[in-house]
Amino acid sequence: MKLLWVKADFLHPLDRGGQIRTFETLRRLHKRHEVHYVGMRQSPEDPGPALAYEYSTRAYAVDHFVVDKSSAAFAAQVARGVFDRTPVAVSRYRSTEMQARVDALIERENFDRIVCDFLFGAANVVDLTPVTLFQHNVEALIWKRRAQAERNPLKRLYLQLQASRMERFEGEVCRSVRNIIAVSEKDASIMHREYEAPNVNAIPTGVDVDYFRRPQAVERKADLVFVGSMDWMPNIDGALWFVKEALPLIRERVPDCTLAIAGRRPTPELEELASRDSKIVVTGSVPDIRPWLWGSKVSIVPLRVGGGTRIKIYEAMAAGVPVVSTRVGAEGLDVANGHTILLEDDPERFARACAALLLNKDEAARIAGAALEVVTRRYSWDNVARAFERLLERR
Repeated sequence: MKLLWVKADFLHPLDRGGQIRTFETLRRLHKRHEVHYVGMRQSPEDPGPALAYEYSTRAYAVDHFVVDKSSAAFAAQVARGVFDRTPVAVSRYRSTEMQARVDALIERENFDRIVCDFLFGAANVVDLTPVTLFQHNVEALIWKRRAQAERNPLKRLYLQLQASRMERFEGEVCRSVRNIIAVSEKDASIMHREYEAPNVNAIPTGVDVDYFRRPQAVERKADLVFVGSMDWMPNIDGALWFVKEALPLIRERVPDCTLAIAGRRPTPELEELASRDSKIVVTGSVPDIRPWLWGSKVSIVPLRVGGGTRIKIYEAMAAGVPVVSTRVGAEGLDVANGHTILLEDDPERFARACAALLLNKDEAARIAGAALEVVTRRYSWDNVARAFERLLERR
């Protein structure tokens, strides 16, 4: 097949779950198909376009510099978002130049399939009827959960407004496209039920088990590790919630418990956690996340907000690390509470589960072993890519 792949950004650096999922899928498709990739160069230093040859036959970069969320320019976007029918999370990636580039490619080339990767790519395709939407999350669900978790009444009102607009926009796109590929059966069911999307199928999340396989000798890093992009609101909220509500309860049982928060672009609020507590490390971007997984005793996923599926859970399992997660954090994954993972939503129960694994090496090894067996047997990226390919080929 000859594929046009449209995304709001390029895939490198591979430090976010969605980037990893697309990269691992697309580079396998690229071995068997001709892939034309259109993405935004989001800053002058963006390394992505130069590395696109790893997963595409031809790549087209459109300059569209996305403002930083800590900047005054982003604050202005948020303010304008009060009056704009398009949700801010979408409008900041809308580009007339990218629309023109996509239109020109569709007119010039004879593509067998067009894929919009994430909802934000769809904002730059005028005619969605031939498009396959690769939907990593139900975006409106994330905004609804953000609003529910927000205590500030003005912020909550704004988030509710954005959630409503996202629901409208997402629904329109889902009803317009040729078909949708979701990353879990739960997400597929939500889009079919809430948006009346007629053609939605799910593929599983994968993991490279060989890449994450634990070596014989590892350097100890921290008792607990939380891995993820630390500029993403659900991760920020989860880290702050965990440190405030659960970590003190863990230290009642494990007084010297240490925590590593490992991921790119931590906010000042997260960096302040480390400045106030010598037993907390906030790493920022790291060249390789594996040593932080191997060097921990328990991987935590304390998410209260989110959607899609957490690649970080399967990566921790492949690294041989037991996982404690909220149910939202493990949503859509093939996990079994008490067998391959521990799931708790209440902070006291979450703390108790973490402490139990820290204090009982045999129990930690049992859960880690069962989880490793499941991801090894069922969730290779080759299987995921083949499933994606079959859905693209389906008429």
